[in-house]
Amino acid sequence: MTDFATRARAAAEAMREIFPATPLAKNQHLSKLYGAEIWLKREDLAPVRSYKMRGAFNAMRKKPDADLFVCASAGNHAQGVAFMCRHFGKKGVIFMPVTTPQQKIQKTRTFGGDAIEIRMVGDYFDQCLAAAQEYCAGAGGVFLPPFDDPDVIEGQASVAAEIDAEMGTPDHIVVPVGGGGLSAGLLSFFGTGPQYTLVEPSGGACLRAALMAGEPVPLPRVDTFADGAAVGRIGAAPFEILRDVGLANTLTVPEDRLCTTILEMLNVEGIVLEPAGALAIDALKDLGQSIRGRRVVCIASGGNFDFERLPEVKERAQRYSGVKKYFILRLPQRPGALKDFLNVLGPEDDIARFEYLKKSARNFGSVLIGIETTEARNFEILFAKLEAEGFTYQDITENDTLAQFLI
Repeated sequence: MTDFATRARAAAEAMREIFPATPLAKNQHLSKLYGAEIWLKREDLAPVRSYKMRGAFNAMRKKPDADLFVCASAGNHAQGVAFMCRHFGKKGVIFMPVTTPQQKIQKTRTFGGDAIEIRMVGDYFDQCLAAAQEYCAGAGGVFLPPFDDPDVIEGQASVAAEIDAEMGTPDHIVVPVGGGGLSAGLLSFFGTGPQYTLVEPSGGACLRAALMAGEPVPLPRVDTFADGAAVGRIGAAPFEILRDVGLANTLTVPEDRLCTTILEMLNVEGIVLEPAGALAIDALKDLGQSIRGRRVVCIASGGNFDFERLPEVKERAQRYSGVKKYFILRLPQRPGALKDFLNVLGPEDDIARFEYLKKSARNFGSVLIGIETTEARNFEILFAKLEAEGFTYQDITENDTLAQFLI
């Protein structure tokens, strides 16, 4: 056993005074679907519904003389730090961007109670981070980064220690990557024993960018949908561990496809996962035949899902699956034109959106149409009928610019 593994086991053992090991459960639905033993490490069932409290716990327990801990976070790290400040009886100051949803602010306050103070600073995380670090330096506190810290990485490795205690070394581990703390902890613990797949959202693939550049580099743009893994630059400390993982062992998954997995796990298994928490499970769609007959552990890293986002998740999933489309229809301004269009619709086609965009045209009016159907192939039939009847239309489903304004 390596020194790192020994320390990770010690961290996991120390955590037992606060919470039990999270479940490692074989999922029958996924196992049957992929012809493999698919096990889920349910970090969504941790007390703060993510693994982030592990790193916060380990970093704080190693600094028993510190009285003040400071962090910057809009999500799971803030909640983990808040929980641990309350547990250790330490003062915590948590900086969050002004744009942070109230649900996340309230949950952080609930976990921390009187032990923490929340400060809302900046519209963007970088502004919030700078303010937190400046305050921490002036107040003489200890800054707790979410991933770029050896003690935090060691704490996240307690996930690996629990997996090892229950099943030994699995054949394959699928793990989501944000800043790299969790994946670095798993690789440091298991070494070259299992095969790894490190999964990132396509709009925040900072590990892949770093591997290609040979060093951590900032992404020009980050899609924040999978907010738990939407990191613009991989941590320096995690990257030193991950630098030899190889591009072949990384995957990026589209955010819209991720939504289909969130809904599948909710509707079929009753498991509530945040977007980042569903990354490892979604990656199974790409691994396919390569995992057949193998024992695979997917890290379900978090379940802090705001159900106000459910309509957006459903919308994105439908668009990705091809069962919902938007288009602009040029409708003749004459009696019976709308009826002619309605007669073109099939029995499984439902109108989800109907809005006149231009009412001043004398001969034609532009209409925004949203159609939901049961199978993607129904749209081939619909569009063929529209063309046969002489209707002019433009499919704007994949036009992100138009979608931001119209959908």
